[in-house]
Amino acid sequence: MSALPRSYNPFAEDEEEEDVAPAGPGGAGGADRQRFLQQEVLRRSAATADSTTRSLSLLYESERIGVAASEELIRQGEALKRTEQMVDKMDQDLKTSQRHINSIKSVWGGLVNYFKAKPPESKPEQNEAPEYYANSRLKEAMMSSKEQESKYQESHPNLRKLDNSDNDFNKADLVSPVQRDAYPKNQQLRAYHQKIDNNLDEMSSGLSRLKSLALGLQTEIEEQDDMLDRLTKKVETLDVNIKNTDRKVRQL
Repeated sequence: MSALPRSYNPFAEDEEEEDVAPAGPGGAGGADRQRFLQQEVLRRSAATADSTTRSLSLLYESERIGVAASEELIRQGEALKRTEQMVDKMDQDLKTSQRHINSIKSVWGGLVNYFKAKPPESKPEQNEAPEYYANSRLKEAMMSSKEQESKYQESHPNLRKLDNSDNDFNKADLVSPVQRDAYPKNQQLRAYHQKIDNNLDEMSSGLSRLKSLALGLQTEIEEQDDMLDRLTKKVETLDVNIKNTDRKVRQL
């Protein structure tokens, strides 16, 4: 059995080999098979490149949703901080009310309040929202992900530029000679392989950023969970003090 001719190689750079019909019977069939194999390789390479592009687009979308969830979690932390400040102020006002009730009930209560240390005066309310600082891990992850918003817009089907396909093949000539040797010699196939490798590299970076976002969200949730536990205890204590104060007022 004779060896397969070189023209069967779909990666050949010299297209002149395709024009030379193999000698012997069945030469035309061999040329047709060669063209079929070349088209099949290009078709599968294009499908793989499109698949990695879609995966990369989904990755950017997941990253965008993660940033939006982080921003919403930070707003929730600001709301919790405002609530805690309101509860602290209510507790301070309640202590002041208890001092006045003791003064009204008896002279002895007034003397006790006179010699008793006064509670620290509460600061005047500020109309501005209290500053809330999320954990550093989450902020760094959000900043890193927000830098990729332009790539998300480029990869989005409705925002993608129409001339991207032409640019992909033009970029294939910008690689270094060492990198060019690692790809097939066929220009079109080389562009597909380079695009696949670039997409895989971007997916690796995107997954790393998603991991950082997830770890930052976990840390932020744990800190807000501690804040909720602290706020719950303060509210329970405030509820008991309110009931005691109400009972004292009824006894006047």
